[in-house]
Amino acid sequence: MPLITVSYTTSRQAPSLKADIASAVSELTAKILHKDPKVTAIIVKSVDADDWFAGGKSLAEQKLASYWLDIHVSEGTNTKDEKAVYLAAMFKRMAEILGPLHPETYAHVDEVKSDAYGFGGLTQERRYIAGKLEVPLQTA
Repeated sequence: MPLITVSYTTSRQAPSLKADIASAVSELTAKILHKDPKVTAIIVKSVDADDWFAGGKSLAEQKLASYWLDIHVSEGTNTKDEKAVYLAAMFKRMAEILGPLHPETYAHVDEVKSDAYGFGGLTQERRYIAGKLEVPLQTA
C-alpha cells in the first residue's frame, strides 16, 4: 500500500523509461520491503536536466542523472536493515536505468502512523485490526 513518487532527470531517451522506472521500483519494493505490488501506487515524473541543480550546477551541465524517490510506508513495518538494503539497491538499479548518477541523489522512506495513513478510505490500522479479528473491513 505504499505511495511512491519518483522524480528523475537523465539524458537517456527511451519510450519505456517511465515504465522501466515504475517496474524497477515496484519490484525492489516488493522484494526488499515486502510490499504487495497490487496495492502499490507509483508516480513517475521527468524533470529537465537544465532544471535540476546539484552543487551549484545543472545536471545537464554535469552530464549526470539523478532521482528523488519518496516512499510512504506504515510505521514499524520495515527494519533499519531492510531500509538500508532498499536504498542501496534502488541507487544501483536506478543508475542502470538512468545512467551515471550525481552523488546528491536522494531517496526517503517516510514512516507514517497507521492511524493516519491508508487507502480506499480506510486507515492501515483499521485494516490491521480487521485482519487480526478476521472480520470484514466494514465491521472493524
